[in-house]
Amino acid sequence: MKPDYLSQIDATAMLDQVQSWCAINTGTANIAGLAEQADVLAKAFSQLPGEVELVDPAPVTAIASDGSEFEKAHGKHLVLRVRPTANRRILLTGHMDTVFPVDHSFQQQTWLEDGVLNGPGVADMKGGIAVMLHALMAFEESASAGSLGYDVLINSDEETGSLASSALIAEGARGKLAALTYEPAALPDGTLAHARGGTGNYSITLSGKSAHAGRNPHEGRNALVAAADLILRLKAMERENITINPAKLEGGGPNNVVPDHALLRFNIRPKSTEAMESFDSDLNTLLRTIESEHEVSAHRHGGVTRPPKPVDEQAQRLFDLVRECGAELGQDIKWQSTGGVCDGNNIAACGVPVVDTMGVRGGSIHSPQEFLITDSLAERAALSARVIERLASGALN
Repeated sequence: MKPDYLSQIDATAMLDQVQSWCAINTGTANIAGLAEQADVLAKAFSQLPGEVELVDPAPVTAIASDGSEFEKAHGKHLVLRVRPTANRRILLTGHMDTVFPVDHSFQQQTWLEDGVLNGPGVADMKGGIAVMLHALMAFEESASAGSLGYDVLINSDEETGSLASSALIAEGARGKLAALTYEPAALPDGTLAHARGGTGNYSITLSGKSAHAGRNPHEGRNALVAAADLILRLKAMERENITINPAKLEGGGPNNVVPDHALLRFNIRPKSTEAMESFDSDLNTLLRTIESEHEVSAHRHGGVTRPPKPVDEQAQRLFDLVRECGAELGQDIKWQSTGGVCDGNNIAACGVPVVDTMGVRGGSIHSPQEFLITDSLAERAALSARVIERLASGALN
């Protein structure tokens, strides 16, 4: 039998909110769209006790094609703190940005069939934000509400690595009993993501010396050749516990000029903390070798943005609690490990147990085929509300 506080979850209101929110383009670089979305979300979350705050993003730099460093703009982040002096406190996180920029062709919503909505951000993760909000609204109607405090963080830059919000995530995680993050389920059947690998993004600027390709090529120092050598050596560093993806090489010019500039961008996916730390050290050694052998200079920018997320005993207890709550509600909760990453990686790195796929059931995220199974809105809100109520009652103590 469902607890009474779950009966007030309004599936129709949830769907209306998701459709309204998804009509606002919130590509990570669309600062105006993110500002509009933040204001709308601030009004929606003001229904909860506590005060909503819109927090400025932390400064973030990136590397331009010419190798120069510049500051990258980001939107504000939403923070809500409820009962900050409570003995038991949890963190709930989500993101308002999507991967679809304002000039992308995928801007409209379409019903693929009854109960299946296609649209930008419907699953990843404006549907998840609605699940979070309505779960908390239901929880506030429970008898246990007064014994649990919580922070809500909805950032504006998750899709690009949360560099402008990582400090806020760490601050929000500090001292928390547990955390729930509202990424969509790993599979359309509701399967949760369990352990995750990590990820890092690097930009390496190589500076050589230009020369005439016919008259005096020997006096030049070819930055593109050095970059090509670097790419091959990076791929040779791959192991079972780490993959390396050279993604973009920029530089060069006229055929009769030895190129003096190259910029290599690449991504790594370490499966363990050991692999992550070993790569970082090995990269520095490799860059010194490239500099010596090619007589160029190398400058690195970036690094690991999300550490690997193993599931320890404490985190497994939280997964087990979610499964128990699902069983109470007639939901069969499963999980599997994944190579994807999210803010759950950052939270776990703070030593806080987290389940980071508490959002809707859907699929094909990051593509124009993204879809939401609308029945999952109320379903997953009930699951979250029950988990939160159990946490308030001391389930992990």
